[in-house]
Amino acid sequence: MNAKAKGYALGAIAAVTYGMNPLFALPLYEDGMNPDSVLFFRYLLAIPTVCVMLKARGRDFRVPVRELPLLALFGILFSLSSLTLFQSYNYMAAGIASTLLFVYPIIVAVIMACFFKERLSALTMFCILTAMCGIGLLYKGDDGVTLSLTGTLLVFGSALSYAIYIVGINQTRLKDIATLKVTLYVLLFGLSLFAVRLLAADEGLPLPSKWYLWGNLFALGLFPTAISLLCTTAAIQYIGATPTAILGALEPATAIFFGVMVFGEVLTARDVTGVVLIIAAVGIVIAGGSVAHTLVKFRKLFPKLTRGRKHP
Repeated sequence: MNAKAKGYALGAIAAVTYGMNPLFALPLYEDGMNPDSVLFFRYLLAIPTVCVMLKARGRDFRVPVRELPLLALFGILFSLSSLTLFQSYNYMAAGIASTLLFVYPIIVAVIMACFFKERLSALTMFCILTAMCGIGLLYKGDDGVTLSLTGTLLVFGSALSYAIYIVGINQTRLKDIATLKVTLYVLLFGLSLFAVRLLAADEGLPLPSKWYLWGNLFALGLFPTAISLLCTTAAIQYIGATPTAILGALEPATAIFFGVMVFGEVLTARDVTGVVLIIAAVGIVIAGGSVAHTLVKFRKLFPKLTRGRKHP
């Protein structure tokens, strides 16, 4: 397999594994766990993996003390994005939720245009309108039944939080810190949010009642987290940021596949049209501008050290 084919394969694996979130989370919900407890374990189990990855690159765990408030802010923002997405699974089909979340690259483009004076091209405007049409098709089905307003707002809250996180990481002092190290502290501060919410809840920390469901928790830390991030990094090195970002369209496609095949979710022709419009619009936005670089830069977990410059 040549380098280009290997890069596309790794990019596809990264997107597909990230799209497995509902596959492992929904059985835990059915067992009585809630989004806070599921995400608490996902973050907790991901942290050792990131630590091993850091040490494998010969890096330490130190960051400048003055950056801790920023890291805490983005850690909370990132965990809020996870929390609202996982909460939305209680209100709508996971595949639809994952598709609606996929509009975050368009939100990134709008934020960059509004606050950082990046030009919003006519093509991007057309794609935004196309995505809105797709969202409209998903929101109201053929039978006149609409999606849960609560679930829809939760997903868009997740997409907005994620978009702000991506832009913020690239536009603040944190861009000068190795992304893998930023990821470690984001997970640590994000974990603290779930710990506080669980301590404040009456039911404490729900645990799986069946032994094999612990495998779901470990799988959440392995597939959508460690494997996805590792394959994303390798794919960028082989084929670049833009193709890797475009392959992200496989994330909602994977969630829809498992939703239909495993959980019996039903997709109408109207739903399929809406999904295709959203994925196509986002793909064109990524391919047609600098959004891909912004989206993927923060996922470069293993930046090469350059001579004459030391990373914190």
